[in-house]
Order: sequence, then C-alpha cells, then structure tokens
Amino acid sequence: MMDSQENALVNASPVEETGKQQEEVTNVETATAATTAEAAPEAETEAHATKVEEAAAEAEATAEVEATAEVEATAAETEAPAEPHEEHKVYNSKQEVLARVKEIAHSEEVPQKEEVDYLKTVFYKLHIAEREAKLKDYLEGGGDPEAYQITPDETEEAFKAEMGIIKERRQQLFREQEAEKETNLKRKLEIIEKIKGMVTSPEEASKTYQDFKTLQQEWRDIKAVPADKANELWRNYQLYVEQFYDLLKLNSEARELDFKKNMEAKTRLCEAAEKLAEESDVISAFHQLQKLHQDYREIGPVSKELREEVWQRFKNASTVINKRHQQYFDDMRAREDENLAKKTALCEKVEAIIAEENKNSSDWERHTQEIITVQQEWKTIGFAPQKMNVKIFERFRAACDDFFARKAEHFKTMKDNFKENADKKRALIEKAKALQDSTEWRSTSDKLIALQKEWKTIGMVPKKLGDQLWEEFLGACNKFFEARNAAGAGQRGEEHKNLELKRDVIARLTAVADEGGDDVQEKVQQLTEEYNAIGHVPFKEKDKLYAEYHAVLDRLYKELNVSVARKRLSKFKDSLRQVAERGEGALDSERQRLVRQYDALKQEIQTYENNLGFLTASSKKGNSLIDEMNRKVQKLKDDMQLVKEKIKAIDVQNASAE
Repeated sequence: MMDSQENALVNASPVEETGKQQEEVTNVETATAATTAEAAPEAETEAHATKVEEAAAEAEATAEVEATAEVEATAAETEAPAEPHEEHKVYNSKQEVLARVKEIAHSEEVPQKEEVDYLKTVFYKLHIAEREAKLKDYLEGGGDPEAYQITPDETEEAFKAEMGIIKERRQQLFREQEAEKETNLKRKLEIIEKIKGMVTSPEEASKTYQDFKTLQQEWRDIKAVPADKANELWRNYQLYVEQFYDLLKLNSEARELDFKKNMEAKTRLCEAAEKLAEESDVISAFHQLQKLHQDYREIGPVSKELREEVWQRFKNASTVINKRHQQYFDDMRAREDENLAKKTALCEKVEAIIAEENKNSSDWERHTQEIITVQQEWKTIGFAPQKMNVKIFERFRAACDDFFARKAEHFKTMKDNFKENADKKRALIEKAKALQDSTEWRSTSDKLIALQKEWKTIGMVPKKLGDQLWEEFLGACNKFFEARNAAGAGQRGEEHKNLELKRDVIARLTAVADEGGDDVQEKVQQLTEEYNAIGHVPFKEKDKLYAEYHAVLDRLYKELNVSVARKRLSKFKDSLRQVAERGEGALDSERQRLVRQYDALKQEIQTYENNLGFLTASSKKGNSLIDEMNRKVQKLKDDMQLVKEKIKAIDVQNASAE
C-alpha cells in the first residue's frame, strides 16, 4: 500500500474521468466524419433519384478519405495528458488553491476539467514539498526516522471534500448531457419522420415548403446526439432532404438564392477556421474548430461548381489547426522525456553522494548541502511522462530519505557520546571543587594534576558547552594553585632552580641526539630519569618546557625505534629456523598470530586517529594531549610495520622451503 505522499502523487495526475473524455472525443470524431461526408459534392437538386443515390455513394467514398486526418488529430487529444496552460494563475500556498476550489464547488460556473486538474496538481505539489520540509527539519534536529509520524492535514481533508463536490457536479453534468443527447436524438428522428411524410408528390412538396424550411431550422438548432447514432441519423436526414428537393422542382432563381445564402455561410466558416491559425491557445483553437465543423455540416448545399472549392478551403484551414494541435502534444511529450532524463541524472547524482563515506561531521554537512542543492534543482524541473512520474520521484525520495536517516542516526550516536563525555567532565569538576580549598599542598596538587590528565582522556563535547566546562574546571584548579602559590611564595626560588636544571637536561638530551653512538638508549634512559626526578617549575613555563622536552625526546625515540626495530627484525629472522624445526605448521601458526597482531594494531591506530579528528576539529586547547596521542600513533605504526616485515620474512622462509 502506498503512503500518503505516494497517494498524493497519483491523485495529482490528470487521469480522472478518462471514460468521459473518450466519450466526448468519440462524439467529435463522429461529427468530423459526418461533416466530411456532407461536404463532398452533393447531388444535383434537380437530378433523378438514381443520381441522388450515386452522389451519396460518392460522398461516402470521399468522407472515408477526408475523415482520416480529422479523426487522427482528434485522437491525439485523447492520448495526451492534461497540461496546465501558461495563463493559469500561479498559486503560492495550499490555502489559495483551496479557496479557488471552494469557489468552483459552490458557484454556478461549470467546472472545467483542465483547471480542476491543474489545481489538483498544484495543491499536491505544495503539499508534498511542505511534508518533506517538516521531515527534513525533524531529521536534522536529531529525530528518530522510525518514530516519525505524519500528522493529519486539515487543509488536505478540506481539499478532498471540495474536490468530491466538484467531481459529483461534473458527473451530474455528464449525465445531464447524455440525457439531452437522447432527447435530441428523439427530436431529430421525429423531424426525419415529418420530412419523410412530406416526400410524397411534387404538389405536396410545394405546399409544405415553408414547413420543410422550419423543420430544417429546427434540425440545425438541435445540438449533439449519441455518438453511435450520429452518422446513420445524418445519412437518413440527408437522404429525405435530397428527395424533398428532387420533388420540389423549385425554379432556378429560388434555387440559386438558396445556393448563394449557403455559400455565404460556408465562406464565413472558412474565414473563421483560417483565423484560428492566429489563436495562441492551441487547445482552444482545436475545440473551436470542432464547433465550426458541426456548423458547416448543418448548412445546406451550394452550387455544384463551387462545392469542391469551398470544401477544400475549409479542409485546408482545418489541416493547419490539426497539425498545430498534434505538434503541441508532440512537443509536450518531448519536454516530458527531457524532464525524465534530467530527473534520472539527479537521482544518480544523489545516489553517488550517499555512496561516499562520511568520516566526520564535516563530511555529513557537506553532503547535506550537496543534496539540498540537488533537491532545489529538482523543483525547477517539470513533469516526467505520466507512467514514469511517480516512479522517478519515489527513486529520488528513497535516496534522500536513506541519507537523512543515516545522518540522523550518526548525530544521535554523537549526541549520546557528547552527553556521556559531558557527564564525565562534570564529575571531574565536582572532584576539583571538593579539593579547591584544601591546604594539603603536595597531595592535593598531585590529585588535581591526576584529574587534569584524566580530563584530557575524555572525548569531545559541543564546543560551547566544552568551553564552559573547561572554564569551570580550570577555575577550581586555579583557585587551589593560586592559594598554594600564595602560601608557598618561598618555593618560587626552588621552582626557578628546577627550571634551570630541567633546561640543562634538555640541552644534554639534544647533544645526545646530535652525537649518536651505541649507548644512546642508556644515556636517554638516564637523562629522562634525572629529568623526572626534578621538582616543579614555574607554572607559566611549564607548557613551553614540556614542548621542548618532548620535541627532543620524539627525535631520539624515532631514531631509537628504527634501530631497535631493525635489531628485533634481525633477531626474529634468526629464530625462524628454530620455529620451523618445531614441526609442520609451526611457521603458519606464527604467521597467523602475527596477522592477528597486525589487525589489532591497525584497529588501535584507527581509534586514535578518530579521537584525534574530534580533538583537532573542536578544541583549541589540550595541544599536549594531541601531541601525546600523535606520538602513540607513530609508535603503533612503527610496531605495525615491524609486524608486517616479520610476516614477509615468514613468507620468504616458506617459499625457500618449497
């Protein structure tokens, strides 16, 4: 079952009352064919009955050829979907559309299907856009996609109710039109019977001429009849009219006067048909042409030498309108195919975006903006072909929904992590505040320093909250240390002395790094122990000194790691023979153990790098923690490279054994 949005799309398509459209088109086709039959050369009014039959046969043959173009042009309108006219009013809200629908439903004006279809399409386009905007806001606000519920729309319910009234009015109008056609059929059959009764003798025909003219006018005043009866009805009427004229034997002057009046009337219809070529509304021009055809066939005959000429002129003008009508729908179908191609390309673009990996929040936001841009472009494209319009939209919506659902889940997880981290930091703040008034300087200093180290291990929180928590934590720490400094002002000299001692150790470490030698590791170990044994330094110098100390250590450890790694690899290669001697499969077992170790190191590196990404993106402080984590990552990478070399050594050993 389709959801509400899918129903909206189906309802918005102009497919209502297709059967009624086909019935109306059938009427037009029949009328066109009948007009063509009448317009063929009529029988001579003074000809014998046999000549009348020959002329009628010729008219039928001509009608069969000429009616083809008319019927094909009319059929084009049947197949083509409804297309809003350019002059239709632009509606910017559902309330405006609803107001117009209410006006149509409760006024005396006849509901025009074209406008009703247009209003329906516009309403649901606005309705879907509004619903998607609400869903998007919900998802971007961290809402759960599975918990989202579509709220009832009172405007939509009111719209459906008014459209139901309009539909009922249209159906009632259709029933009334059908009933009127049946009444018209009955009246025309009565006229035929009356004319048939007049066709008895020339004398009777002369006496009833005025009655005959009255019946002809009455026939013209009667409009549409059921489509399946129109041709036969017209042929019977034309047969008895011709027979009446044969019996009437009017004088030449009266007959010529009739011919002249008929010629003037048909000429006016030709001019009207030719003027339709200037009509900007192609659909309106086509329907006006059908009315002209109806009028044309109701007009009596013209002189024999002008019959073909006037009919050809009228037919030529009709051909122009029919070709414009056909071209209009051909162009519309071409536009719809082009729109389908554009929308397919946008679907592929969104699908490519959601296939890309989102490593962090910046990636999610960047891809969100890209998809929103595509959605805006989608709104500028018109309808695709009716059979594909819903399908292509469902494909586009499914891709967008998938992305925003995964984005909501990502930020929900991040929000949970932020909350957990914030709770941990608040707990540390409470501990720091509990210690801020302590006078046990040594032990409390160690405890606060431990809390600071623990603070650095906690993950990210939102920046604004993070800054607030950090200031609160730092305030508690500073309160203690300021009190301690005030109480132990005499210790400052010792701290400055410690500063000089630590700088001396850093200088000696730098010299070791420059000189190198086989005993570098021992010297480094000795100097680091000496450095760590020295007491506190002035607080303002602590960070700078820390950076200098670890900069030279990083350099030394890097060189030591390379050297140690080479030794460890060489030792491992020497031990491979002993491993192989343990028995078959010993090397494979060792290799599997190393592969597991390699994967574990790789996973650990990934974890550190993810944490580094959070720290780098959200905090300007805590640089020492970032440096420490970078050193750990580099050490892990060196270890992973060593494991990789060991695996390679086993593979070489296995290859040589084979």
